Amino acid sequence: MRKVKERCLFKTMKVLFIEYPKCSTCIKAKKTLLSLPIEFEDRHIVENTPSYDELKKWWKQSNQPLKNFFNTSGKLYKEMNLKEKLPTMSEDEKLHLLSQNGMLIKRPLLITDHEVIIGFKEDNYIKVCS
Repeated sequence: MRKVKERCLFKTMKVLFIEYPKCSTCIKAKKTLLSLPIEFEDRHIVENTPSYDELKKWWKQSNQPLKNFFNTSGKLYKEMNLKEKLPTMSEDEKLHLLSQNGMLIKRPLLITDHEVIIGFKEDNYIKVCS
């Protein structure tokens, strides 16, 4: 975990950053996080794939459609023909599928006590973490 910069010691927000380290978007997102006055836990999305329960909690917290959690541009998503299959799957089936392979999950994920950000937009990271 990274040390909090002194000027923001009053911040106690817990931040979890889930990434695939070879992903260029994740690299940009992490660079932004490192420039902000926060502590965060860094987690590899494949080596430590989010569990079914974590994904369900984050999905509910995000107020976004579950389909937004899928890495639709990923090779595995395309190989599995998920564009055609997802509309007929239950939410439970989708969550189980995501929890079985981190490469199916859109990345990075930034999870705080109150928000879940899927993907990376610098302004969103700065707003949530500053």
